[in-house]
Amino acid sequence: MPEHHLAPRLSPRQAWHLLREGNFRFVNGQTRHPNQDGARRQSLIHSQEPFAVIFGCSDSRLAAEIIFDVGLGDMFVVRTAGHVIDTASLGSLEYAVQLLNIPLIVILGHDNCGAVTSAMESRHTGNMPQGFIRDLVEHITPSVFAAESHNLFDVNSTVVEHVQQTSERLVERSRIIGDAVHSGRTAVVGVTYRLAEGKAQIVSGFGIS
Repeated sequence: MPEHHLAPRLSPRQAWHLLREGNFRFVNGQTRHPNQDGARRQSLIHSQEPFAVIFGCSDSRLAAEIIFDVGLGDMFVVRTAGHVIDTASLGSLEYAVQLLNIPLIVILGHDNCGAVTSAMESRHTGNMPQGFIRDLVEHITPSVFAAESHNLFDVNSTVVEHVQQTSERLVERSRIIGDAVHSGRTAVVGVTYRLAEGKAQIVSGFGIS
């Protein structure tokens, strides 16, 4: 039987507050590692009720449960290099919103992103990478153009632009997610993560103030 919850347990704002508090603990070396014991594991055998979706970059330095100090069953995580939207990731996000009724989607990018750097290099040299890496670069390149139109030419500023563009495209491309945002059931926030500091900061948002 498909998983379905009639109402979110938290509002989008409350969900972001929990993530923000967890990230604050992580930055300050006060992590609690909640919901990571055997009792929690057993409680999740038959169902899950995560309060947030993370759609983030696949970078090994961006482990979502660690940087937000949460545990098993707390977050539904979807990751691709450069948080590129494809049909599989879009379907996964729609599943999280429609069937799990999760109130918050977080687009999670980070500074010094290799995928964004590759797109910028291809834009300036005209040399495209081989294989399906080319597909990643082609998906990120519109964000590179958008950043340049705002006179932003460094990788970290382009990362911010790419997070903002991804948030916007997600709401525009998915009717399920767009309807959830417009009805107030779900919010989409764009967040950038600083590798050195460990801090996650909102740079864009739909459905949350």
